[in-house]
Amino acid sequence: MTPSSLSTRLTLFALLSATTFYFLYKSRRRRLKPLKHLPLNPNPRPGKLFFLTQTGTSKALAQRLLDLLSSKNNIPFDLVDPQTYEPEDLPKESLIIIIASTWEDGNPPQNSKFFVNWLADISTDFRAGNLLLSDCKFAVFGVGSRLYGDTFNAVARDLGKRLRGLGATEMVPVGEGDVDGGELESVFEGWSEKVVTVLKGGLVMENENGIVYESDVESLESDDDYDGEGGGEDIVDLEDIAGKGPSRKKSVNVAETNGKLDGKREMVTPVIRANLEKQGYKIIGSHSGVKICRWTKSQLRGRGGCYKHSFYGIESHRCMEATPSLACANKCVFCWRHHTNPVGKSWQWKMDDPLEIVNTAIDLHTKMIKQTKGVPGVTQERLMEGLSPRHCALSLVGEPIMYPEINALVDELHRRRISTFLVTNAQFPEKIKMLKPVTQLYVSVDAATKDSLKAIDRPLFGDFWERFIDSLKALKEKHQRTVYRLTLVKGWNTEDVDAYSKLFILGKPDFVEIKGVTYCGSSATSKLTMENVPWHSDVRAFSEALALKSEGEYEVACEHAHSCCVLLAKTEKFKVNGQWHTWIDYEKFHNLVALGRPFDSGDYMALTPSWAVYGAEEGGFDPDQSRYKKERHHKSKR
Repeated sequence: MTPSSLSTRLTLFALLSATTFYFLYKSRRRRLKPLKHLPLNPNPRPGKLFFLTQTGTSKALAQRLLDLLSSKNNIPFDLVDPQTYEPEDLPKESLIIIIASTWEDGNPPQNSKFFVNWLADISTDFRAGNLLLSDCKFAVFGVGSRLYGDTFNAVARDLGKRLRGLGATEMVPVGEGDVDGGELESVFEGWSEKVVTVLKGGLVMENENGIVYESDVESLESDDDYDGEGGGEDIVDLEDIAGKGPSRKKSVNVAETNGKLDGKREMVTPVIRANLEKQGYKIIGSHSGVKICRWTKSQLRGRGGCYKHSFYGIESHRCMEATPSLACANKCVFCWRHHTNPVGKSWQWKMDDPLEIVNTAIDLHTKMIKQTKGVPGVTQERLMEGLSPRHCALSLVGEPIMYPEINALVDELHRRRISTFLVTNAQFPEKIKMLKPVTQLYVSVDAATKDSLKAIDRPLFGDFWERFIDSLKALKEKHQRTVYRLTLVKGWNTEDVDAYSKLFILGKPDFVEIKGVTYCGSSATSKLTMENVPWHSDVRAFSEALALKSEGEYEVACEHAHSCCVLLAKTEKFKVNGQWHTWIDYEKFHNLVALGRPFDSGDYMALTPSWAVYGAEEGGFDPDQSRYKKERHHKSKR
C-alpha cells in the first residue's frame, strides 16, 4: 500500500467518524416529538375498569376512580369484576384500566385468577401475535406491600408487560401503591390525575425514555436556555428533561408527608389511627395502644374473669391490655383486628419513650375504668381496685417484642409491681434471647408444619419457618414461665396432633394453652366462618390427645369452658403431691425481680383452686362470681 493511498483511507475514515458523531449528537440533542393529543375512544363502547381484589382495597380504589372518571369528568367507564368478564372480549375493548392487588407469593387474588391466567397464556401464544390489542389503550395500578420484597406488585407489573406484548398502548406507567408504607392514597391520587389528563385529551410526548405528560413539560414550550439560532425553538436535550419540570412548592403538613416527622416515619398513619380508634383502641403516641378488655368489664361487674384468671390467678378487673408496637410481621387468617394495624419486618419508625408509654397507657386505662361507674354490678370496691392495675397483657395487637425499648418498658411495669404477660409471634428469635424476665412469656404456635404455618400466619419473612423454629429453641433458654399458645382453627390445623407434639422438645414450655379460634365476623381479609370455630369438646379432645402424645411429660391441668380454652402443664414441675400449682404468687415474683438474682418458674408458683382444675364441675368459672347467661335465639346451642 502506497503512502498516498493510506493517507486517502485515513482521511475518509476521519470524515466518516466525524459524520457519525455529528448525527449521533444531533439525535441526542434533537427536538422531541411534537406534542400531540392522545386520541380519545372513538368507539361509544364505555371503557372497562377492572378490580382485582382480595380484601376489598382495590375495589374501593376502583370505585373512587370510577366516580372521578364518570361523575366528575363525564368519561364513561364500566366497573368490572374480572370473574364475571369473558377475557376473549378484550380485543373488542379500546380503553382498559386495571386496579390489581398482589396476594400470597405474588399471585393474583381469587376473583381474577382465570382472567390473569388467560392473559398470560394468550400473550405467549404465537397465533395471537403482538397486535391482538393494538386498538386498545390501557393503564394499570398495583396494590401491594413492599414488605414482601420481590413480589411487591408482581401482578400489576406482569399485567402491564402482557398487555404491552399484545400491542396495547400504555397511557401511563404502571402505578405502584404500598398498603403498608402509608403512601397508597397519595400515589393513587397522583396516578389517577394523570389517567384523567390523558383521557381528556391531555397532551403527551413520547420518547425512548417513556411517556412524558403535559404537566411535566409545561416549562419546555418556552424554554430558551439553549444557544441555537432562533431562540424560540424548543430544542431540549433529553438528559435535561428531569430538571425542567415545573416547581410546585407548597406548605407541607404531617398528613401530606405520610406521617413523617423530622425525617422519621410514624407507624400510625391517619388512616390506621381512624380504623383502630373506630374499634375502641386508645392510641398512645405514634406506635402504642391500649384497650379495655371485655373480661375486665365482666369481672368489674362480678360476672366472671377470663381464662388467665382461671389458669394463673390474675384479677381480670385489674388487668390492662396494651402493646408498645401496633405493627406485626404476620397477617394471620384469624386476626381479630382484621389487619387494620400496620405490618413490618423491623423497627423503622419514630420511637416513643417507654416511660411516656407506660404513664399514658395507665392514664387512658383508668379513664376507661372510670366510665364503668354506675354500670349495674360494678361495686365501689371493685371499681377502686380496677383503678390500680396489677397486670399488663402485652398482647393487644401487633408484636410487642419489636419495640426496641421493650426491656425498659417491662422494667417500668415491674417497678410499679404490675405483672407482665408478653406474647410474641415466633418471628424474632434474637429478641426473645435479649428479653429480660417477664412474669410469663408466650410464643404463638399457630401451626405445626411449614405449609400450614404459611397458610395460617401469612408471614412477611421468607425464612419464617427457620425463625419460628429458632424462636421455640430460644424459649427453652428462658428461666421464667413459658407458654406455647395454640389457636385451633377447624379444618386448618386440628389434625396435626403428631406434628405439634414434636415441637414440644424444641422449646420445653412450662405450659401449653390450647384455645379455639374466636370468630370475629366476616372480613375480606379472612376466609374463616363459624364452621372453623371448634366446640369446647373438640378443644378438650385435641388437648387430651396432645397430652397423651407427650407420654406423661404434660397433663391436662385446667380449662375455661367459656373461652373454649384448655391448659396443659408440665407434670413433674407443677403437679406437687397430686395438686396443680399453675397459679402465680405475684408478690413473690416482684420480690424476686427486685432482688436481681436468677430465679425460675418454680420459685413463684401457687396452688390452683379446685374449681379451675380440668374436669371440675364449674368448668373454670370462679364460684365467687355470678354467672350471667345471655338469651340466644339459635336453632342449636353450644
